[in-house]
Amino acid sequence: MAKVLVVTSGKGGVGKTTTTAAIGAALAQSGKKVVVVDFDVGLRNLDLVMGAERRVVFDLINVVQGVSKLSQALIRDKRLENLWLLPASQTRDKDALTEEGVGRVIAELRETFDWIICDSPAGIERGATLAMRYADEAIIVTNPEVSSVRDSDRIIGMLDAKTVKAEKGERVEKHILITRFDPVRASRGEMLSIEDVLEILATPLLGIVPESQDVLRASNVGSPVTLNSPASAPARAYLDATRRLLGEKIDMSVPAERVGLMNRLLGRRAA
Repeated sequence: MAKVLVVTSGKGGVGKTTTTAAIGAALAQSGKKVVVVDFDVGLRNLDLVMGAERRVVFDLINVVQGVSKLSQALIRDKRLENLWLLPASQTRDKDALTEEGVGRVIAELRETFDWIICDSPAGIERGATLAMRYADEAIIVTNPEVSSVRDSDRIIGMLDAKTVKAEKGERVEKHILITRFDPVRASRGEMLSIEDVLEILATPLLGIVPESQDVLRASNVGSPVTLNSPASAPARAYLDATRRLLGEKIDMSVPAERVGLMNRLLGRRAA
């Protein structure tokens, strides 16, 4: 049975698009047939992170408005044969999306794919509410900062009130993904601890992605970090999060402070 997963947040710049691409690729690697859908109309970036920006001909708005067929707008990934992209429009605004049109597209995607991952724009405006409207599950992406966590709490409330499942008295399964975690800053009290975030949001933790230049490098070359540098710390975190999403019991590890070479040498001498 197909699952619709929305990747959402209240605050911009927390890593939703990176997360959509990384988890989409990881699910495809596990054998699932996956489509990632960019709902950030006017500010599309998912095609860039997926390395497909030059292959966009038709987009989500074209399909919603009947200008093109869904099959014409879908872009197949060149690295993974069971991963597809449905890009957003860069020249239209979010008002071009309609609830009826989005519902029709999601229903059609359910007939073909195992996982439909909706990359939501930040905030609580129309684009975000439509991205989550038909969700079965949600990943709320947050940084361990007060403003990001507070905005995420607002998004959790929307998922419990403004989705089709909520209106039927059903529950959207929700997960928290903490990104850009820096254990050094956390130890200094410069950002919230993992415990603080979970206490505020009261939602199960899916994973902790550490701050890393590997994420930026992967985005710059148009590749999900799980494909570009699979041995890196963020890629491993995303791969573990994906396995948890699929129901596996994977121990949660909090990224630890890296001990520099000089500290290790001094420690040996002291011993």
